[in-house]
Amino acid sequence: MALSQKTIDIIKSTVPVLEVHGVTITSTFYKNMFSNHPELLNIFNHANQSQGRQQTALANMVLAAAKNIDQLESVLPAVVQVAHKHRGLGVKPEHYPIVGKHLLEAIKEVLGDAATDEIINAWAEAYGVIAQVFIDIETNMYESAKGQIGGWGDFKELEVVDKVKESDVITSFYFKAKDGQPLPTYEPGQYITVRVQIPGEKYMLNRQYSLSCAPGNDYYRISVKREADFEPNGKVSNYIHDHLNVGDTIEASAPAGNFILNMEETAPVALISGGVGLTPMMSMLETLVNSNSDREVTFIHSARNERVHAFSKEACEMAGNLQNGRCYYAYQDPVNKDGGHHFTGHFTKEFLAEKISNDTICYVCGPVPFLKNIVTMLSELGVSDENIRYEFFGPAMALEKVGAAI
Repeated sequence: MALSQKTIDIIKSTVPVLEVHGVTITSTFYKNMFSNHPELLNIFNHANQSQGRQQTALANMVLAAAKNIDQLESVLPAVVQVAHKHRGLGVKPEHYPIVGKHLLEAIKEVLGDAATDEIINAWAEAYGVIAQVFIDIETNMYESAKGQIGGWGDFKELEVVDKVKESDVITSFYFKAKDGQPLPTYEPGQYITVRVQIPGEKYMLNRQYSLSCAPGNDYYRISVKREADFEPNGKVSNYIHDHLNVGDTIEASAPAGNFILNMEETAPVALISGGVGLTPMMSMLETLVNSNSDREVTFIHSARNERVHAFSKEACEMAGNLQNGRCYYAYQDPVNKDGGHHFTGHFTKEFLAEKISNDTICYVCGPVPFLKNIVTMLSELGVSDENIRYEFFGPAMALEKVGAAI
C-alpha cells in the first residue's frame, strides 16, 4: 500500500523531534512492551537492552525511515540486515502488531500533546507499510532456510562434537545436527543464533556467533570469546565456555546474515579485523583458499597480545597457500616485544596505505571503536564507500563516518 502525500509530509515533519527524542521514545517503547509482553524477553538480547544499544539502533532505524519515507527503497539494505537478525531470532509476523501498538503509545507518552492524532495516525499508517516490508522479507528468509538440504525454519538441536581452546579467551565449538541430518550450507561471513536456557535465568538467552570456518564441511564451527569483563554481556559466553562440552546440545537457528564474501568479484580484497571480529574473516579466508583464488588477498588482524590472539598460525598458513596472499598482525601490548607480529600499537593510516590500494575491497569486523578508526582511515586513503564493507557485533550503531548505519 502506497502512502499518501499527506502522510509522507507529516512523517517528514517529525524528523527534528525524532532527532532529539528518538532514544527516549524507543527506551519507553521497550520498557512498556516487555512489561506487557514479558514472553518477548525470550527473543531479545538482554545485554543489548541493558547497555542501551538496542534502543539506539531502533531509534536510528525509525529516524532513517522518517527521513526516507518517500523512498523506502533507499533503506532496504538496512532492512535486509535487520531482517536476517530477526529471522535468526525467531521474530514472526504476529509480533509486529505488538511492536506497532507499543511504539505508537511510546511516541504519545514521550511527546504528549505534541503527538497529535494526525501525527499518530500518520505513523500508524507508515508503520503498517514498513512492518509489511519486514514481514514479506522475513517470510521469504524462513522459507529459504527451510528449503535447503538439511534446512530448518526456527530452532533445532545441535550437538557439540568437539571443543578446542584457540587462545586464552577464545574457544571453538564444533556442531553437528543431533538428528543426524546434514547441515545446510552457508555463505562465508554468516552467523548462527544460539539459544540457551541458563539455570537461574527466567528467560531464554540468544546470542549470534559467526561461523568461523568455510562452508562445505559436515559441521559448523563457532569461536566464542569469553566476555569476562562485562555483565550481563558475558552471561552466555561464560556459560558456553564453562558448561558446554562434547556430547551436549544447544538450540540454534539456521545460518543468516548479509555480511558475506562476494566470490564473483576479482578485485584485490582485504580482510581486516579486531579481536574476536576475526571469526567471519576466517571463514572468508578459508573459502578463498579452497577456491584456489588468484585474487590479491591481504589478511590484517589486531589483537591485544599474542595470548588472546586466536588462529594466528592458521590464518598466516592459509594466506601463504594463496597465490597472492599476505598476512599481518598488530598487538597493542605484546607479551614478546620481538615476537612475530608486524606492528605494535593500533594500526595507522600509513601502515594501511602500504598494504592496501584504493581499489581494494575491504571487509572490516570488530568492536565499534576499531570499526570507526579503520573505516575512517580507509575512506581517507581513497577507498570508496562501496568497497568498505563492515559488520557490527550486536545491533548496528551509527559510525560517525557514515552517519546512521542501521
